[in-house]
Amino acid sequence: MTDSDSDDFQNRSYLPDFCSSTTVLGMVLIAELAAIALTLGRQTNWAYFFGDLAKTSLLLIWTSLSIAAVLCIFRSKISRLSVFQASTLTFAAILVVIIGVSEAVYWLGYFYDPLVTGPGAMPDLTSWFPKRHWYFLTSNIVLGSIMAGLALRYFYVSDQWHRNVENETRTRIHALQARIRPHFLFNSMNTIAALTRTNPKAAEAAVEDLADLFRASLADSKKMIRLEQELEITRVYQRMEQQRLGDRLVVEWCIDGLPMHARIPSLTLQPLLENAIYHGVEPLEEAGTVEIDGHCKADMIYLSVRNLLPITKYQPGPGNQIALDNIRERLSLAFGSRARLSRAIDQTHYQVSIAFPFEKQV
Repeated sequence: MTDSDSDDFQNRSYLPDFCSSTTVLGMVLIAELAAIALTLGRQTNWAYFFGDLAKTSLLLIWTSLSIAAVLCIFRSKISRLSVFQASTLTFAAILVVIIGVSEAVYWLGYFYDPLVTGPGAMPDLTSWFPKRHWYFLTSNIVLGSIMAGLALRYFYVSDQWHRNVENETRTRIHALQARIRPHFLFNSMNTIAALTRTNPKAAEAAVEDLADLFRASLADSKKMIRLEQELEITRVYQRMEQQRLGDRLVVEWCIDGLPMHARIPSLTLQPLLENAIYHGVEPLEEAGTVEIDGHCKADMIYLSVRNLLPITKYQPGPGNQIALDNIRERLSLAFGSRARLSRAIDQTHYQVSIAFPFEKQV
């Protein structure tokens, strides 16, 4: 991880986006659940339960919506503060909103009282408003403080967990990128050294391919790339291995119709081809075939890499499993639960398949 990446990672606010409809909906649902819990704690008679629930729900929902609006307005300012400063400002903003809503409700009831007494007055709705000013205000402040403290603590712990997961994922991504260097580098350099004596032009092309491959390997692992670029990286790797293995390596591509504008994490397909060659072609005495198939259905892309199994029973090494775990985690980080990686082994073939969503071009 670069220094700039680390700084951005550390300065990221742990608070959710209160301008998001999903966050607002979550706050409304929590407010309603809290209203149900408070009403159940106060009432012992079902005859008064629903009326009390309606009053409490209105108060808490309007309070939560007001809090979301205020925190949305101050979102950019809060995001630039330290954790302590952001927490303090957020906590203070929540208390100010609670006090403001509580005072508005009380004084609305206070001035509304005269309108519901006397001849020809409106129906008696005064029970919807609090009667004891200071008790109503202080109880709301105490309850709001407790809930705000618990919510901020939850947001902080949740954000720390996500940061740890992302840190671990980045570490594994770099480990995956480092895997391309040891044995492949030595094999490639030996191949280039041999070509310099027999075919200088091929050696020059191999050096350029090796430079392109390592440029992709050392690139920013957080960025998504176009599917077209990922396929080109994989083809570059194939050309390098083709120089070494010659006719022993046969790669069959069947990827017509794939949306090349789709985005995919870098080094997703190339490690699968690397594993297929290392485990499925090199152990064979005769030529080995690797099949790369791709198609799309609706808004999903499906890619698979399939190779023959050697006569000896397939034993996946730790490097192979590390690569699959890294690809699975990066797909999950990029696309969530919609992305998946699976593998299938039968008596003759080994296949790894991935699926991930893409956005259609209008």
